[in-house]
Amino acid sequence: MAVNEDSIIEITDDDGSVIRCELFDIIEFEGKNYALLAEVDSTEEGEEPEIVLMRFTEEGEEEVYFETIDDDEEFERVQAYIESLPVAEEDEEDEE
Repeated sequence: MAVNEDSIIEITDDDGSVIRCELFDIIEFEGKNYALLAEVDSTEEGEEPEIVLMRFTEEGEEEVYFETIDDDEEFERVQAYIESLPVAEEDEEDEE
């Protein structure tokens, strides 16, 4: 099954704990895809969710892989790129 925006993904952290995340966005950078995952269970009402950045690979329609970015330089480059992207503002007409 291909990943869609409504998908809940379970990832395992370094301690072996399972973290439930929602796929927020997929960003292409330097020929690779990176997934921004928003933790689902970690926030209290009114708090922003924690965002997890992982390398994303999709092979066909059935195989999806999320990988930890172990290279600190790669992580920092991707993070800087994402932070440099313009933030989409909500259309005021939609709020009315």
